[in-house]
Amino acid sequence: MRAVTTPADECRIVLDDVARGDGFLFVRDGVGIAGRGIAARAPVDEIPALLAAIDHDGPTEPGVGPVAIGWLPFDPGQPGEMVVPSVAVRVTADRRTWVTVIDDAAEELTPVRPPTPTAAGYTIESVTPISTYLAAVEAVRGAVRDGQLTKAVIAREIAITADRPIDRHGVLQRLRASFGSSYRFAIDGLIGASPELLVDVDGRVVRSHPLAGTAPRTGDADLDAEIAKQLVASTKNQVEHRVVIDVVHDTLLPWCSFLDWEPEPSVVTVANVQHLGTAIEGRLSSPPPNVLALVRALLPTPALGGHPRDDALRIIAEVERVQRDRYGGAVGWVDAAGNGTWAVTIRCAQLSPDRRRARLHAGGGVVADSDPFAELAETQAKFQAMLSALIRP
Repeated sequence: MRAVTTPADECRIVLDDVARGDGFLFVRDGVGIAGRGIAARAPVDEIPALLAAIDHDGPTEPGVGPVAIGWLPFDPGQPGEMVVPSVAVRVTADRRTWVTVIDDAAEELTPVRPPTPTAAGYTIESVTPISTYLAAVEAVRGAVRDGQLTKAVIAREIAITADRPIDRHGVLQRLRASFGSSYRFAIDGLIGASPELLVDVDGRVVRSHPLAGTAPRTGDADLDAEIAKQLVASTKNQVEHRVVIDVVHDTLLPWCSFLDWEPEPSVVTVANVQHLGTAIEGRLSSPPPNVLALVRALLPTPALGGHPRDDALRIIAEVERVQRDRYGGAVGWVDAAGNGTWAVTIRCAQLSPDRRRARLHAGGGVVADSDPFAELAETQAKFQAMLSALIRP
């Protein structure tokens, strides 16, 4: 394959409108990648060799040139899948726009309007019985109190069934309006807006921004500020958060010449909830690893699995009774040099092939002080992100 990268004539391209209903997208605050067409599709671990074999004529900046966009599932060691788009549009942090075309592919990049909004009928089903979820939380809490583990994340599933195909382009538009500062993604039937950066590699610089510990937002600024103070002061949430930070730091450290993190967590707000977050940044040793090696090492993050990992995964498999699939894994992109950005696959929906059904998952970290009904309320708050984007009266 041969790729050619050139500057775009139009510098105000909206990546969501490039991806539309059938392309590929990974973007945050307008910066990211959109693709159309498929030059290649392969398991994740085959992608570095595939990208390296592409003859590229153009700039060598990170993310400019041939890229692959894809996902890894929650279950560790599974293959995952990535797509090399025939045409990729990249908007960089300095707002330059580049277009990479493989083998003279012809794809229409002219922005198109989303389909005209129409009302549809929906049904919402609780796939995971509430009683099953509450019992699972109680079982994990008991295991933590008995000293078997420090934390495990218990998730539940709901499903939306529509009387007509769900308009993916329209969902992207609504996510952009409400969750533009999250990592928004669309890859085949996987679509969402994740607030959590798993790992980013830009040359020798590595970053992560783990989130753990959640509280709702009400829309009242004063009340939300008070809830944020309670979140920071919560022993339960601080314990849950500290576990995640320590594991992410310790996992990345062997690849780094130095690695630093914020001394205290900050509050990260999105439209419907607020989280405890800690930024981690360092410099990779030479030669730097491919970002995919770091993604593999970090998955499943304790923010979606638990600690110790094997013990947490064992009890999740025993009591959760949920098929997570791509939820709780990672989604992102990689270039031929091994640079890339990957987010934790949360606040997402998995659409059926006919796009008339969407599976949604939400979970929370369970520690010794967890209250099952408070954990249930947390999942209800987290579901709102995708529910508000999918269901349009």
